[in-house]
Amino acid sequence: MKVGFIGTGSMGSLLIEAFIQSGALLPEQIRVSNRSPEKAQELAKRHPGLTVCSSNTETASQSDLFFLCVKPLEFKTVISEIKDQLEARQIAISITSPVQLIHLESTLPCKVAKIIPSITNITGGGASLCMYGSRIKEEDRQLIESLLSYISRPLEILESHTRITSDFSSCGPAFLSLFMEKWIDAAVEMTGIDRKTLNALAGEMLLGTGKLLTEEGFSPEQLQERVAVPGGITAQALTLLESNLNGLFYQLIQTTHDKYEEDLAKLDAAFGFTINRPRY
Repeated sequence: MKVGFIGTGSMGSLLIEAFIQSGALLPEQIRVSNRSPEKAQELAKRHPGLTVCSSNTETASQSDLFFLCVKPLEFKTVISEIKDQLEARQIAISITSPVQLIHLESTLPCKVAKIIPSITNITGGGASLCMYGSRIKEEDRQLIESLLSYISRPLEILESHTRITSDFSSCGPAFLSLFMEKWIDAAVEMTGIDRKTLNALAGEMLLGTGKLLTEEGFSPEQLQERVAVPGGITAQALTLLESNLNGLFYQLIQTTHDKYEEDLAKLDAAFGFTINRPRY
């Protein structure tokens, strides 16, 4: 199987590295193209055997399955460029969350799907959110999820839930990292402890907490109850957090959805669609 990547920016490169490191793909199976050829050439230097194509059309036409790893406003241009070179048997996979399956199916003659990866996939962890177009058959679904299972836990979701699930799986590592950064900043300033020690402690704590939630079956509420003794230090600190965080996460969700809807409206206009969708 030949697998293509159109776009080798942050997430495109991450997927390529993750697939190779996990053994899911050999460099010889991979075709890439990028607006800036230098980035693609760097990947080829790190992974001998990987093929850098001269155009997006070449990447798409030479691949059985290919990932579209481009920014929302570049999307229409890219798929207009490649559409005439595609066959019905091929699978095009977008990793760009505002791009809808209907956008792809209205333009491309091949099978289409959408996945939302996460930076955590480079470790072989985290989820890949999966959505499938109407032409995808069961064997196509199995092929895609088998590939993704090397680097993540594939989870099929409703496309209408793209944004909120992405907030957790894709944006979540950045949100949690900001929380940890501010907590560590305060600890260093107030106690003089070295940052390196706390960075290590925070990482181990997050890793262990993740295992409690995924492997041991704890819910967030159950985990708080297990740790916080009534009247104890943790319980008092949780009360402080609850009073200060009240309403914040509603604002966070509103912010991510506002940006998503802004990009989605631009894509609808580019593809000639006028669709009224529910906000959440």
